[in-house]
Amino acid sequence: MQRLIRLSGRVVIVVLAVVGAATLCSSVVKSVADDSNASREAASIKGWKKGTGWGWIWGKEDEVGALNAMTPETTRSALQLAETGRVYDLGVTYSQNSYKWPGHSPGAILTYRSPESAKKHDGAFAADPKANPLGTAWHSCALFISDNVATQIDGLAHITAGDDNHWYNGFTEDQWGGDFGVRKCDATTIPPIVARGVLLDIAGLKEVEALPPHYAIAPADVDRALAKQKVELRPGDVVLFRTGTLRYWDAEGADHERIAAHDSAGITLETARYLVEEFGTMMIGSDTSGLEVNPPPAGSKTFIPVHNYLLVEQGVHIGEFHNLEELARDGVYEFCYVAATNKIAGATAGFTLRPLAIR
Repeated sequence: MQRLIRLSGRVVIVVLAVVGAATLCSSVVKSVADDSNASREAASIKGWKKGTGWGWIWGKEDEVGALNAMTPETTRSALQLAETGRVYDLGVTYSQNSYKWPGHSPGAILTYRSPESAKKHDGAFAADPKANPLGTAWHSCALFISDNVATQIDGLAHITAGDDNHWYNGFTEDQWGGDFGVRKCDATTIPPIVARGVLLDIAGLKEVEALPPHYAIAPADVDRALAKQKVELRPGDVVLFRTGTLRYWDAEGADHERIAAHDSAGITLETARYLVEEFGTMMIGSDTSGLEVNPPPAGSKTFIPVHNYLLVEQGVHIGEFHNLEELARDGVYEFCYVAATNKIAGATAGFTLRPLAIR
């Protein structure tokens, strides 16, 4: 009996050892599979070339740029990040009081038709008791607004370069401009975006509420943020930089002086190149009105070198005024990014948006 117990103990030990080995093996297999999946995902991103980036590679009529890299496979992969169902609203509220980049015009929202005016001026349709015994009326508004205010995604026609005023893929003002909006690479050509999003919390990295004015975010800041956050970049990502500027937006961004004090922080051209050419970033955004540091570093060939490089040369869209405060507060650095722009023909940006981060 005693011998049997000893034998049983050995059996139990052996069984536990086998189970433990199997669990370890399973973990190793899963880790290898995850690495393999990540490698396959990187390999499956079409169009990107390490050391070069994207560029004008999609054909002479292309108006989409790097967002062409999205496929049903990349979309499914991004959706798998939405594990908890927690939705973060990345949009800011816009009003005529809101802060904007100084180069853009202010906007106004005017009541175009009020219940009173509808009943007074719309004749029998609204006022005739026989046609409308319930006295139904309506509100509608007229918008006088820049297409580059509030939360937005810059279209590829937003920036031009050279004497011929060309934009992405060689489209020129003479051929495709006009008084009623651009006719190539307008906001309608920005496809619905569902992609892996990565937050780089540079303000958090520096342990400040918001980056100081004119702070230039360098590649070294990217590396340190990735290491601190324990996250990696992959080809086809949407990368969003937090400077902390939008912690001062409050209800409608009316405190222009305080917002402007931090809005000048941003990435350098070197950082933009680092993300696009070394990691295959598909879109870059931030919580500021212009993404890049202002003024640009000495020796820059333009006052907005990052915009010129991303939009014109690489076909990489820019996201601006994305509210990243909740993501940073919750320590969410990887998520499913979802955005769909307004389909307004001729507009140079998808504006007053409400993109989402889903975790």
